[in-house]
Amino acid sequence: MFYEEQDTHTDIAIADEAAMQALAAQISAICGVGDLIALIGKLGVGKTVFARAFVCQRLNADEEVPSPTFTLVQTYDAEPAPIAHFDLYRLNHADEVLELGFEDALAEGTVLVEWPDRLGPYLPADRLDIEISQGSQANSRTVRLTGRGYWLARVSDVINDGKIHA
Repeated sequence: MFYEEQDTHTDIAIADEAAMQALAAQISAICGVGDLIALIGKLGVGKTVFARAFVCQRLNADEEVPSPTFTLVQTYDAEPAPIAHFDLYRLNHADEVLELGFEDALAEGTVLVEWPDRLGPYLPADRLDIEISQGSQANSRTVRLTGRGYWLARVSDVINDGKIHA
């Protein structure tokens, strides 16, 4: 992995799935209560791979982490905060997210959201956007980290402190 810091975002070149898992573990290690990670990208680009590695790092185990595509949300008792993984691809209206316990999940733990655009007005201003796109090679990806709200300075801080590294 290597990164290129720019004004409002950081681009990271990911060589393969193992590098994606390593990045997810690094980001997971710095997240806590109230943190929202918005996973953005086309179908099959690696959002769920990222989410699984994020959850496994926090559970400190290599467990089966199912995709919430059909259940819409999976929750995990993790330290230092519980994790709620939302896959909103099948959501018809933003208000439906309230019935899934989105607000409570964010107030009590860390939230991962695939298809965050479906949150509409419920998408928090304070969040880390992780946009995953196809790289130049078949298994490579480009990951763009964009801090929003309090994450704006935090992205630079964690990279400069070596908590997220190439």
